[in-house]
Amino acid sequence: MWLEIIFGLVFYRLFRRFFYDDDVLDMEGSDSSVLFAVADRLKKLYGGNVYVGLRIPDADTASRQSIDMVLLTEQELVVVSVKNFSGILTVGGDGSWVCEKPDKHKAERYPDPVEEARKQASVLESYLEQRGVALPEGYICVKVILPNPKLCTIPAGGFPSEVITHDQWIQLKPELKSTVSTWVKSAFRCGKKKDMQESVNQNIDFVLSSAPMWDRVELKGNKYVLGDFLEFKGKKEDVEALRHIRRSKVGRMIIQKTSMFGLAPSRLQVLYKLRDYRSEGSSEPEWKEVTVKSSTEIIFQPENGSKVRKIKLSSVISMRLSA
Repeated sequence: MWLEIIFGLVFYRLFRRFFYDDDVLDMEGSDSSVLFAVADRLKKLYGGNVYVGLRIPDADTASRQSIDMVLLTEQELVVVSVKNFSGILTVGGDGSWVCEKPDKHKAERYPDPVEEARKQASVLESYLEQRGVALPEGYICVKVILPNPKLCTIPAGGFPSEVITHDQWIQLKPELKSTVSTWVKSAFRCGKKKDMQESVNQNIDFVLSSAPMWDRVELKGNKYVLGDFLEFKGKKEDVEALRHIRRSKVGRMIIQKTSMFGLAPSRLQVLYKLRDYRSEGSSEPEWKEVTVKSSTEIIFQPENGSKVRKIKLSSVISMRLSA
C-alpha cells in the first residue's frame, strides 16, 4: 500500500512537472487577469475601445503614471481603476480605505482610490494635450470598480458615486447604461458637434493606441500578466534563434505547440511580427517563425512585483511588447 502511495506521489509530481507550469498556477488569482476580464465586460456593455495597462508620462514627477484602463466611448473618456479587494471594506476617517480579511488579524489601509483615479485622469488629460488633443470640458471622468464577489462594503451605500461595488457591477446591463451611472453625457450629439466628437475620439484613439503600456503575456486559462519582458532563457541555440524578438523590432508574438504522440509539446513554433514604422496604407508585415524547445522560458518582471518570474514558453499563448 505504501509503495502505491509513494508511486502515486512521484507520478503526480512528474505529471505537474511536464504538463503544468507552477508560475501559471501561482498567477491564477492575478490582478492582471481581473483587469482583462473587467475590460472585456466593459467593451460588451458600452462598446468603444478599452486600453489596458497604460503607463502615461507625468511631466510633474518625471515618472510614469500607471493606469489600469481607459474606456473610450462615443460620449466620453473614462479612467477606470480596478481594485480586486476581498474581505470587509470601510472608509476611514481620513478618507483612506480599510480592508479587513477574516483570516488576517491586521487590516490593510489604502489611499483613497477615487482621488488616485482623479490624479490619473489629470495626468492623462495633460498627456493628451501635449500630443495635440484638447478634451472638451467634462469629457473625462473616473470610475473605481470593485469586481471581487468576496468583498463586503460597509455601509453598502456609503461610497462615492464614482465607485461601482460588486453588486452594482453584476447588475450593469447595456440597456441600463444611461441610468445606472453618469458615464453617458449629452455633449456632442448632433450636427457639427457630432462631427467634432468623432474627430476628438479618432485623435484620442490614435494617441492611446501608441501610448506607453506595460508588456503583456497571455497565458492558457484566460490568464494575463502585465509587466516588463526582460529576456529569454534556455538552451543556447534556442536563445540564439529568438535573438530578433526585441521590443525595438517586435511588437507581438504567438506560440503554437507541436505535440509528440499527443503528449506534452516537445517543440514550440514561435510566430512574431516585426514592428511597422511605415506610414498608413503600407502592406501588413508578414509573420516570421522560429522553432525552439518547450523548456525555453521568459524572464518577466510583473507590475507591482518585487520578484522576477520565470514563465515557461509552453504555457504562453501570446506576448505583446510596448514600443
